[in-house]
Amino acid sequence: MAQALPIASTSPAIEIAHVAKSFVVNGAPLEALRDVSLGVEPGTFISLVGPSGCGKSTLLRLISGLESADSGHIRVRGEPVRGPGLDRGMVFQDHRLFPWLTVEHNILLSLRRTTYSEPQKKRIVRDLIALVGLAGFEAAQPHQLSGGMAQRAAIARALAPRPDILLLDEPFGALDSLTRTRLQNEFLRIWEHEGITMLMVTHDVEEAVFLSDRVVVIEPRPGRIRRTVDIRLARPRRRSDADFVALKEEILGELNVAEA
Repeated sequence: MAQALPIASTSPAIEIAHVAKSFVVNGAPLEALRDVSLGVEPGTFISLVGPSGCGKSTLLRLISGLESADSGHIRVRGEPVRGPGLDRGMVFQDHRLFPWLTVEHNILLSLRRTTYSEPQKKRIVRDLIALVGLAGFEAAQPHQLSGGMAQRAAIARALAPRPDILLLDEPFGALDSLTRTRLQNEFLRIWEHEGITMLMVTHDVEEAVFLSDRVVVIEPRPGRIRRTVDIRLARPRRRSDADFVALKEEILGELNVAEA
């Protein structure tokens, strides 16, 4: 049996309480989320898994401030979310780098609303480029990068304002399996170095178990939390270990029941 890791018991970095969200689609209401409540502790890595259309990405957009809840509330470090803020970074499946800017200038652009001096900004960009393994590619434009390298640049851009929370919407979903595995390992290194709170949407249960402290299983429309599973496995994790495989199968079983 792998060594169990404690789950943090401090006050939440993110507090989601009885959140509901609906949209109008083709003139009819569509209930995306219903009565969702979740606490995310500072410095932890949480993954949201569930079938397509269950509201995972909607919940992420509500936390980011890109959307507003119909009811309930979301607080970040005790403060209500009223819109986007520098305390929350976001990484999407598509890197969304500006194609006419270099890696360096894409990252630098994310610091435009901060109060850092120009020398501080340049130092932050330089340190982050080194952190994500892109030293030597500062002057490269996105079309000159591989998919994995472009996503590294996007992660650096999201980290540049020094957010308390990083929100990840299928960040490795567009990558081939080998690049995806390598970037997962790199991302763990970055998370451990930065020590910030991570909340990730993924369809890949193995990825969720490999990266996360806790996996939240969401039922399909309307999205509701079916179960949260603590991943009490020592790091670094081996995907072939019996405990790892058992947790993966347990979560897949929950998803199969949710979709039935």
